Amino acid sequence: MKTITAYFVRHGQTMLNRYNKVQGWIDSPLTDKGIKDAIGAGQRLANVKFAAGFSSDSGRAVETLRLILKQNPENIHLISYEFPELREQCHGYFEGNDLSQMWQFVGEQVQTTTETGIMQKFGLERARDLIHKADLYGDAENNDMFWKRLNHGFDKLLQNSADQDNIVVVSHGNTIRSIISRYAPELDTGYPTQNGSITKVILSDEQTPKVIYYDHLN
Repeated sequence: MKTITAYFVRHGQTMLNRYNKVQGWIDSPLTDKGIKDAIGAGQRLANVKFAAGFSSDSGRAVETLRLILKQNPENIHLISYEFPELREQCHGYFEGNDLSQMWQFVGEQVQTTTETGIMQKFGLERARDLIHKADLYGDAENNDMFWKRLNHGFDKLLQNSADQDNIVVVSHGNTIRSIISRYAPELDTGYPTQNGSITKVILSDEQTPKVIYYDHLN
């Protein structure tokens, strides 16, 4: 059995985060705060001996990983990988829209038109299905599509690591929170994953992921 320890980091704040816009597969650059988020995560992880760094192929995640690895004393020896399987969920038609407007549109299906109301009533995975159903073009990922992709991403992390490796993985808010929702729901605070926060997960090729902690900024 191969087991690795993955330190999942949410990318630093972006322009679209700052403006409360839907940001899944579309991208925007890190803000000044986002750069500080990334450097801070790197400093908190500087004493961890990583075998490699991984990120989604979104620019905001790639840049965050670069800044994290720059803080590590072993950075010159570390290889980095970009996997599209580690992306944020795709919101299809709603990409780039105002976040509250998306939830208002999506929530018309269930007479609950706020993100908080939908999450409390249906949970993260069912909410993903509601977004898919509301998408006029049918491009938003439903829950099954999302998890098929992410599980393939887990497989690629394991395939490109050795047993007992420590790795850093820069991914996205809902992607990381989805891991919590499925495998450690008791740790879900009900709030979005914070930019630059660290979530520690044990991945195995024979067992389900085990979450050690979630959304830490210390």
